[in-house]
Amino acid sequence: MWLSSAALARSPRHRFYEKLNELLLEAKFDRRVEALCAPYFEADGPGRPSIVPGVYFRMLFVGYFEGIESERGLEWRCADSLSLRTFLGVSMDKRVPDHSSLSRMRTRLDGEVYDEVFRLVLQIVESKGLLRGKVEGVDSTYLRADASMKSIVRKDTGDDYTTYLKKLCEAQGIEDPTVEDARRMDRKRKGKKSSNKEWQSPTDADARIVRLKDGRTRLGYKAEHVVDLETGAIVAAEVYTGTDADTATLRPSLEAARENVTAARADSDDDDAPPPAAPTGASRPMVEVVADKGYHKVQSLLELRRAQYRTYIPAPEQKGKRHFGDKGRMLAREAFHHNQARVRRAKGKALLRQRGEKLERTFAFTCESGAHRRVRLRGRDNVRKRYVLHTAAVNLGLVMRTLYGHGTPRQMADAVLAAIVAATWMVLRALVSFEECVFGTLLPSSMALRRVARFIG
Repeated sequence: MWLSSAALARSPRHRFYEKLNELLLEAKFDRRVEALCAPYFEADGPGRPSIVPGVYFRMLFVGYFEGIESERGLEWRCADSLSLRTFLGVSMDKRVPDHSSLSRMRTRLDGEVYDEVFRLVLQIVESKGLLRGKVEGVDSTYLRADASMKSIVRKDTGDDYTTYLKKLCEAQGIEDPTVEDARRMDRKRKGKKSSNKEWQSPTDADARIVRLKDGRTRLGYKAEHVVDLETGAIVAAEVYTGTDADTATLRPSLEAARENVTAARADSDDDDAPPPAAPTGASRPMVEVVADKGYHKVQSLLELRRAQYRTYIPAPEQKGKRHFGDKGRMLAREAFHHNQARVRRAKGKALLRQRGEKLERTFAFTCESGAHRRVRLRGRDNVRKRYVLHTAAVNLGLVMRTLYGHGTPRQMADAVLAAIVAATWMVLRALVSFEECVFGTLLPSSMALRRVARFIG
């Protein structure tokens, strides 16, 4: 009547997650994240036991590798898969952490902890020789927030869009307007627009109204990547509000990338200690920055030049004569023309091509195959915590792809299937060739084998 968990049949472990666990154990990942999270827990606090930090961060990594966007989906997938249970270290007689526990763990830990975990992963990237830090590309994309445009309200009165339209109808002399009357009036209304100064989301106050590339209007955030163009590793990932201009977020993202690279390269005497912060008084090495014309601003070029950045940012087309202002006019003019000269050289054109290839690839991995184009959390802090760990998993995938040729579990499974099909095809071709040599003709059974071989080939 009773069967122990040790007597249950066990499936073979997934090769990808087995190698990934070896990579994390080699870097002493569990000990170091426990040291990071220790100040946020009480030894004898009330309530159920908290999640082991190593298990918690591994579950967030699974969100990228399996393409799962919600915490409920993470709980279900990890509970359903024996391979993921082995990866997490959760036996069959224990329950996978609940999604509410994941939410509680996320709110308990500060954003600095997630930054330090990102640096731990970046140290793994550095240990495998995949971090250069000399040429960095910057670009951004929009993330759809977990809020609907249909639910936005006025900041001054708190009215929703339908109530606002009915009031406009009453102002035009329409008595007791219906919803259909309001919609009909709205279609003919001139000068209508949804402004962030007048409208906000009642469920996510940090989300902003943004216009996507296809012209649609949605509530969202802006995610910005700083990528090492020599290797494709993400050295910094930041989440800003949707209305922040690219020229305003360029310098903070580059400074965060410089701190991450410096911390990843710093040697620590204690292997269990978190990576140290970047020294403030040390000399700053020159870093080459590649971005598109949306990041071009003369004042930004001058500031980056003073901060030891060499820019390759093409200037947008402008009619008429360019004016550089009164303050620092000569220096600004010099920074502008030097940047333009670098862009027009062969090296600058090659770097811009690499930016379009390697930088856009990180967004495809993170947002498309990693299923993070639509966020399932509310609030910029919560979105940033999850996104930073998501990009850390992208870096782990880069290391796995470099070492073993496959960056996700699905790629490794497809490669195994392709190898089996290729081996089967070789065996069938060998059998057909053998009968042709021995009998001089094909038997009826060999005719069927030839059809199968052609189909597989």
